[in-house]
Amino acid sequence: MCGIVGYLGKADAASVLINGLRRLEYRGYDSAGVALLDDGKIVVTKAPGKVSALSDKARAEWPAERFTRSGTGIAHTRWATHGPPTEANAHPHLDQTGDIALVHNGIIENYRSLRARLEAKGHLFLSDTDTEVLSHLIGDCYKSNLFQSVCDALHQVEGTFGIAVLSSREPGKIVTARRGSPIVIGVGEGETIIASDASAILSHTQRVIYLNDNDIATVTADSIDIRDLNNVPVTREIAELGFDATAAEKGGYEHFMLKEIHEQPDALANAIRGRLDFNLGTSVLSGMGTSPRELAEISRVVLVGCGTSLHAGLVGEYAFEDLANIPAEVQQAAEFRYRNPIVSRNDLVVAISQSGETADTLAAVREAIQKGAFVMSLCNVVGSTIARETSRGVYLHAGPEISVASTKAFTCQVAILLMMALKLGRGRRFSREDGMQLAKAIESIPALVERTVQQSDHIQEIAERYAKNEHSFFIGRGPMYPVALEGALKLKEISYIHAEGYHAAELKHGPIALLEKDTPVIALACDIPGKDKTLGNVEECRARGARILGVITEGDHEAAAVMDDVIEIPRTHPLVATIPAAVALQLFAYHVANARGCEIDQPRNLAKSVTVE
Repeated sequence: MCGIVGYLGKADAASVLINGLRRLEYRGYDSAGVALLDDGKIVVTKAPGKVSALSDKARAEWPAERFTRSGTGIAHTRWATHGPPTEANAHPHLDQTGDIALVHNGIIENYRSLRARLEAKGHLFLSDTDTEVLSHLIGDCYKSNLFQSVCDALHQVEGTFGIAVLSSREPGKIVTARRGSPIVIGVGEGETIIASDASAILSHTQRVIYLNDNDIATVTADSIDIRDLNNVPVTREIAELGFDATAAEKGGYEHFMLKEIHEQPDALANAIRGRLDFNLGTSVLSGMGTSPRELAEISRVVLVGCGTSLHAGLVGEYAFEDLANIPAEVQQAAEFRYRNPIVSRNDLVVAISQSGETADTLAAVREAIQKGAFVMSLCNVVGSTIARETSRGVYLHAGPEISVASTKAFTCQVAILLMMALKLGRGRRFSREDGMQLAKAIESIPALVERTVQQSDHIQEIAERYAKNEHSFFIGRGPMYPVALEGALKLKEISYIHAEGYHAAELKHGPIALLEKDTPVIALACDIPGKDKTLGNVEECRARGARILGVITEGDHEAAAVMDDVIEIPRTHPLVATIPAAVALQLFAYHVANARGCEIDQPRNLAKSVTVE
């Protein structure tokens, strides 16, 4: 997703903005730009490629004094939607007069009709973007008040937006607004920072205000005035971020992804801490905000998410049905959004999103609420839109996840889904004794993951043998099937190897035709129900010359005997085993990508938080 940074204060705005963009690089982008209010005029520089290219260009083109005298500006990293990643298409965009500059996340769906109308009035456009249309529309509406002109323009817009707008006619002021794309305002001492992600704010302040949909704020260095699009004042509370800038640094690791894989024992400990009741054999998840009677009345669980969060939901489906004896299903959030789903007041809809801003998942939340379902969320970002709109749920407490490829969010999501299933199960037929055993297994997850992470060097040796292949297959059964999907996703995301995850039983229904000598097959053959069937599928792959990497349970000599390479994970409860198995595949994907020289933290064409469709 694109990144927005705006600044008002006494500091060197250009440096603040460019450093803020660097903190947003992990979100994925292909061009960048910055606009400053300097000596009564708006000056803009833009560049395709990295923020470093933008920084070099600005320092080469701008006089040195511009970096010290301007304390107001906006900046952006773009992830191309309308038009290729060129300098002309990069943000910020100016209006027809050059007096107004705009940065924008989201999609203006009716930009074509707006553009045609403006062109008929003599407006000339220099880019392919929907954003330039919005900047011209604001300029066209401008009379003498920037706030009112933004309101008037946004009333004509269909689609999503997170914007920051600067005018040379009203210095010392930025107008910012959102609908479907996040905006957070950092409240500092004599300075205010606007961003699409709190990572850009961390080095300035811990105090932030999250805008709600259709909020529009007029911001100065010392004040924040928030209203709705009808100019009615609204109140938004100041929140504390809860983590500092060092949490968003690499900390000596070569890549954020490797750092975050190694952070998982601590992240999981934070996600689990204080949430298990060993005496009653249950979990304590106060954020769910439900009584035992309300939980007992739940007749079905529907889990919605996208990408990695969808895969976590698939593990949760097994957990809710196996532990809580509740029918469960997983739906891709975009499909839920558009298919007019059947939900009732006794259905629990769980929205899973690391960022809490995923557009399709947010739309699914709103649809489920509209249909009267009982809705809660599983998010990592405190104060995110999905967390606020569901008003109940469970935070992951995994800490910031910078790498585009999600790692610790996935494992923490699965851990919490297991605790949710345990809680629901104890309100039904799951016994206290079984609950106590599972609670102990969940408590052991950080240690299990630590033992898996310690195998990084061994996994690296294995990965180097698979780095030259261009195709691979991941197979698993039961709760390991979603782990196979997630393992394939990780490999394709960061190594650019074509990878597919399949239920092991589906091999015979097409994929096996693609196997040839040395084709990698990564088999999740842990000691869980269905393992023997998986080993049979492995034999079928071996008979066709495939090279087999097995993720197996420690000491399972039977499974090891049919594998070419093995990664062993500790023995534990079958559902809990999904977490160390996923970590093993994260390390495998990382080391394969590193051996291939891939750009790991910012894979091509991917963004961290997909807040537009």
